[in-house]
Amino acid sequence: MTGTDAQRPGPWRRFTAVYAHVLSFLLVVTLALLIVPVSLQIFSRFTHLIPHYIWTEEMARFMFVWVIMIGASIGVRESSHLEVDLWSAISPRVEAGVKLFANLAVLAIAFVFLWAGWEFTRFAFNRISELAELPLWMIHVAWPLTGLTWIVFLGEQVADELRILARGAA
Repeated sequence: MTGTDAQRPGPWRRFTAVYAHVLSFLLVVTLALLIVPVSLQIFSRFTHLIPHYIWTEEMARFMFVWVIMIGASIGVRESSHLEVDLWSAISPRVEAGVKLFANLAVLAIAFVFLWAGWEFTRFAFNRISELAELPLWMIHVAWPLTGLTWIVFLGEQVADELRILARGAA
């Protein structure tokens, strides 16, 4: 293997990188779309220019759930969501061990999101929201998808930390 071959990411890393870019794009789009129902709520509340739309509150809540879940997934991918630097002068192996422990704890939460989220989504399969009349599974599915996404991103990070622990180098 040449030096350039060793630096090329494998297909799994390329997949997770593309997936992270897609999530980032979806986060921007979802956040931009969230502005619409919230703005309608504000304008209808303080002006008489537009009627009071009842569905805007529910739609804003649903979009907010997706913004949170997508943002949390990106935070896990970038190790910026649930990470705090406490020790600055530790060896790479000790740092890898600490990160591995933290990632395994988040991984346990990811499995809870996946399992409980699936049950939550199954509960909503034949139900619709009261005001917007959207199928509720479209909102509830955010939890198991977030859990699955965390598992994918954390699997990559756990593999990196195990590699550092095994080799003893960065």
